Amino acid sequence: MKNIYDVLKLENQLCFPIYACAREIAKKYKPFLNRIDLTYTQYIAMMVIWEKEKLNVKELGKYLYLDSGTLTPVLKKLESKGYIKRTRSKYDERNLIVTLTDRGDKLREQAVEIPMQVGKCVKLKLEEAQELYKLLYKMLNNMNETALT
Repeated sequence: MKNIYDVLKLENQLCFPIYACAREIAKKYKPFLNRIDLTYTQYIAMMVIWEKEKLNVKELGKYLYLDSGTLTPVLKKLESKGYIKRTRSKYDERNLIVTLTDRGDKLREQAVEIPMQVGKCVKLKLEEAQELYKLLYKMLNNMNETALT
């Protein structure tokens, strides 16, 4: 017979292994990111900026699931390091545009091996990693479509 409080056991929570894995993966990234002087949040921001080369802060926030209050200090730091440039849109001053600099582009060359190095730590078969990726994005999309009550 199940106890009503079984729902509160850590072992019954989907959120816990996701949380714990995210923390462990971030730890695996740390030594590699230290070499290029980036935090994990700066790194994921740079990944989007490397791909897009120019985008507004709102778009960047959507890609990263981060609000502007979280992104602003990250972008200021990246700008102070010379990796990006932030400018106001000439069409709408409320719109802040982030652009990759030459120095930021050179940083990409130093970062290109990081995903493969961290991937070795995860030890999943390619098919398993692809399935997990699909499931996690399905969860993210589902959570963004419905509000929690």
